[in-house]
Amino acid sequence: MSSRFLPHVTVACVVHCQGRYLLVEELIAGTSTLNQPAGHLEAEENLTAACQRELEEETGLQLAPKELVAVYQFVAADGTPFVRFTFGCELDQPLPAQPQDPQIQRCHWLSREEITAWPLRSPLVLQSIDDYQAGRRLPIDAILDKRLHRG
Repeated sequence: MSSRFLPHVTVACVVHCQGRYLLVEELIAGTSTLNQPAGHLEAEENLTAACQRELEEETGLQLAPKELVAVYQFVAADGTPFVRFTFGCELDQPLPAQPQDPQIQRCHWLSREEITAWPLRSPLVLQSIDDYQAGRRLPIDAILDKRLHRG
């Protein structure tokens, strides 16, 4: 019998405006890397609320995700398994972003081509952008928050 599979559940948001994507720069093992605003789902939090919280913490922006881009099952190089819910948000105008989280160095509005010049937190950063550009979308109401409580 195998051990129980317990992946890390994370959320991320592809924020797009006029051909540019909002990414956050963070230091990982001493190297500046890019990621979408992203983080772990917390207890008693639904997925869209987690996405909104991460957006605000990492960019200072109060945005609600508009759609679900994809759900990725991923195993990091160190063997850590993840299930990542990637949301999307389209803006009419780029907004000034200022990190609230001290782990985030700065925020960048970059084209896909500019992003490829940077080290990325994971291959999912570019994959999420490619899926967004390809029009991969599910309506936000595809995610149902139906927590059942016993008692």
